[in-house]
Amino acid sequence: MTEQVKVVFLSGSLGATQSQELKERIQEILEKETSAKIVLVNLKDVTFVDSSGLGALVLAFKALRSVDKKLVLCSINEQVRILFELTGMDKVFEIFSNQEEFNKVVTSKIN
Repeated sequence: MTEQVKVVFLSGSLGATQSQELKERIQEILEKETSAKIVLVNLKDVTFVDSSGLGALVLAFKALRSVDKKLVLCSINEQVRILFELTGMDKVFEIFSNQEEFNKVVTSKIN
């Protein structure tokens, strides 16, 4: 399973600087991690997401989807969850409460 899932950990404020880093990491996954079918973005240590951060997540979602890969999120805090609900992004992204929940669901689907 681990080779089919690439986990990306983010921390702090997901603004312009972090957004650029996320774009670079997604591009690297697209180029080098060819066996990865799912990219899990763990937002456990993210305290804030602004419009550029949300935009970067949407761009990553679209880029991965275009090559038949999936982007999922886990461990978002209450403030980020409210942003996702207000913008309707909670309907776009598959969001797990934590990485353990993701692992259980994905393991059951793969095996």
